[in-house]
Amino acid sequence: MGMRVLITGGAGFLGRRLGATLSSRYSVVLGDVVPTEVAGCTFVQLDVANVDAVRKVFGEVKPDIVVHAAANKYVDLSEKDPFHCVDVNITGTESIARVAMETGVPMVVGLSSTAATPPQVSVYGLAKAILERTFCSLNGKTETKFTTVRLGNIPWSTGSVLPAWKEMLAKGGVVTTTGPDDHRFFCRLEEAVETVQIAIDNIDEVAGKVLVRKSKQARIQDVLDAFVKANGGTVQKAEARLTGRSIEILVGDLEVPYTRETVLGGAPHFVISFNAKASPPIAGMLDAANADALSGAELSAIVAAGA
Repeated sequence: MGMRVLITGGAGFLGRRLGATLSSRYSVVLGDVVPTEVAGCTFVQLDVANVDAVRKVFGEVKPDIVVHAAANKYVDLSEKDPFHCVDVNITGTESIARVAMETGVPMVVGLSSTAATPPQVSVYGLAKAILERTFCSLNGKTETKFTTVRLGNIPWSTGSVLPAWKEMLAKGGVVTTTGPDDHRFFCRLEEAVETVQIAIDNIDEVAGKVLVRKSKQARIQDVLDAFVKANGGTVQKAEARLTGRSIEILVGDLEVPYTRETVLGGAPHFVISFNAKASPPIAGMLDAANADALSGAELSAIVAAGA
């Protein structure tokens, strides 16, 4: 319990679960603008976009590890208010990186998204791509080791389709979807937490790189069918809005020469190194059109997790 971990965005869906899990091994501090309580963790007010606030918190906490999970994660809202996305997702990343290097934090793990995979199609995706490139580029400049974890969609996370459908069902029984034929990669909450721990445990191997959890995909209509089968409701098609690509990409075509497949922590992963070509690289890009699909039983289990 001697090592101190600061989790930015600690009041978020993933941040809270990270805190609850990592607190069994570390002394965990959750930093966020919104107060939260998680057993085994302490809380500190933190606005990552304010570099002076970041310096103050780092000075108080003196973290050995920073898990940078703070983000504006809403794709459509980032298009409507790009300044807010830039403030949190880009300026916030810069603040964390600068202060980590200034204060000699040994390790920083940034959390990214499949929206960052090239070619990016949204403000949010561009911001996450900047996080990945920033952390990869800064690694080796000082003693601070930087790495990034790229995750698929976490079921039941705040703002995702499953809690939105649950709320619609409670209000009137009509469930809408804007992209039934969209395909998304899914990473269960416990898998996301495990991947962050794997990055920490294998920092010498993944420093300066992007660690990508190999995930299965599902068509949104199939997820919706599993939800309605379990909960009832009437389905209606809603007006389309920007939520990312129709066919999600886990590893992009431009990244293939720099990507290798490996097993870490007993689970398959891809490791992307933008600065060195892989030997051997993976065979080709990985998108939802050529990835393994979640089975009906797996979809049912995902739906049941939020019951």
